[in-house]
Amino acid sequence: MSVLDSLNLTRIPAEDEALRAEVRAFLAEAIRGLPPHVRARSWGGYSAELSRQLGRKGWIGVTLPREYGGGGRSAFTRYVLVEEFLACGAPVGSHWIADRQSGPLILKYGSEDQKRFYLPRICRGEAFFCIGMSEPNAGSDLASVRTRAVANGAGFVLNGQKNWTTNAHHCHYMIALVRTSGEPADRHQGLSQVIVDLSLPGVSVRPITDLSGDSHFCEVFFDNVQLPPDALIGREGQGWEQVTAELAFERSGPERLFSSIVLFDEWLAWLRQSGDRSESALRLAGRVFCELAPLRAMSVAVQDQLVRGRSPIVEAALVKELGTTLEQFIPAAIADDLFARAGDEVPLELLRTLGYVTEVAPSYSLRGGTRDILRGMIARGLGLR
Repeated sequence: MSVLDSLNLTRIPAEDEALRAEVRAFLAEAIRGLPPHVRARSWGGYSAELSRQLGRKGWIGVTLPREYGGGGRSAFTRYVLVEEFLACGAPVGSHWIADRQSGPLILKYGSEDQKRFYLPRICRGEAFFCIGMSEPNAGSDLASVRTRAVANGAGFVLNGQKNWTTNAHHCHYMIALVRTSGEPADRHQGLSQVIVDLSLPGVSVRPITDLSGDSHFCEVFFDNVQLPPDALIGREGQGWEQVTAELAFERSGPERLFSSIVLFDEWLAWLRQSGDRSESALRLAGRVFCELAPLRAMSVAVQDQLVRGRSPIVEAALVKELGTTLEQFIPAAIADDLFARAGDEVPLELLRTLGYVTEVAPSYSLRGGTRDILRGMIARGLGLR
């Protein structure tokens, strides 16, 4: 009996694990020469060409049905792909949202016409999506959104603003949570989701430059944007149910564990090269491995729940909260280790990678739901509030 069996842990099926060698070989060539401080951006990085290459390999939309251009494979196949993309720091941000949640959302709630139009384009790496949830003065309280889509004879007229919209300036479409009836005080009632073509008149996208110099977060403004009738996903007023299901995909994946992994690997490589076996370095490496292993097991278990058609909202929030904490711990701990050394010559590329991850790490506990909101969800799920 294996250790996994004795612990009763969820295992990734052998046929999915078998894909790793091919993916690693492909990525080793595809991102050859990309320095660590660039690879550290990983799923926040952007390469439309790499997305098209992955689409040709059949590695985008791998869980979607073949009739819509997908691979028709298990969600564990995608899990393996995602782990390999993150482990090497492949710049996969261009198709990330479409593959992770927009495609599955359209598959579950969209009309047949929506499925046949959008899903094949997603699978080919030709249609990039962003998420329109957060708004000014709303933060993680999605039920208080004010962006409104008002029905008219031609469809819906959209007005409002979305904030912290990742890669909106590179995307073709947004799936936006909007109010189609009622007022913000009505909370979950009257919310719907619509697909917004970001090239439509009245849409303005303004990138936000962060401390690291990146501009992946954006503000998006809607000024009397005319949407067609088929922009609505699912039924009008069903938006809260849809967005809640969508967030389980966003909060539980490997991207909530491995955002700092390129930095960690660079630090480990330097320790090996320099022959460092100091107690402090071994203790730090051991701590990260000991925290990462159970977190990954939890993430795989949540994936199994999703495969079984369940909605593990609290479990996904727990993975995201604990994973974010570890991701933010890694750059801080490595910085303490490096700057406590007297006279050691630290490679410039390691310092550049540390500098980038240190600057971007505060955003880890913002994206996908803030720490306070997630802890509240977990407490309610455990019956503590």
